[in-house]
Amino acid sequence: SLALVFLAFVAGAAGAQEAQTFEARLTPLPLDFVNREQIEGSGSGSAVLDGHRLTVSGSFSGLLGSATVAHLHLGPALGIRGGPVLDLEVDQAAAGSFSGEFELTEDQLQALLDGRIYIQIHSEIAPGGNLWGWLLE
Repeated sequence: SLALVFLAFVAGAAGAQEAQTFEARLTPLPLDFVNREQIEGSGSGSAVLDGHRLTVSGSFSGLLGSATVAHLHLGPALGIRGGPVLDLEVDQAAAGSFSGEFELTEDQLQALLDGRIYIQIHSEIAPGGNLWGWLLE
C-alpha cells in the first residue's frame, strides 16, 4: 500500500547520515629563531565528510616561496603536530589552491571527529612546513 511505501521512505531517510562539514584557517606554523624569516602567508580550507569519504579543498596566499607539497597530518591531540597521513594536490606557487578526496579508515575517521587532523602546506623556503590549520566542525 501507499502508506507502507511512505513509512519505508521515512525510515530510510531517518537512517541516512547527513554529511558533516569541517573548516580550517591556515596560519603560519609556530615560529622559532630558525624559521621566523621563512614563514608567512595565510589560507583557508574546508572538508566534507560523507560516511567515510572526505573531500578537502581550500586556498592559500602570501607564501615567500612556491608551495611544494601539502598533506593531511594526524596529531596526538588538537594543536600538537603529528605526521602526514594523506597527500593533497597543491598548486606549486606562492598562492593557489589545494584539494583531495579520500576514503578514511576507522582510525582516521575517529581522529577527524576528535579534532586531530590538520592541513599542512610546505614551501621551497620552509620545507619543514609553512602553513597549518586544524579541520574542526
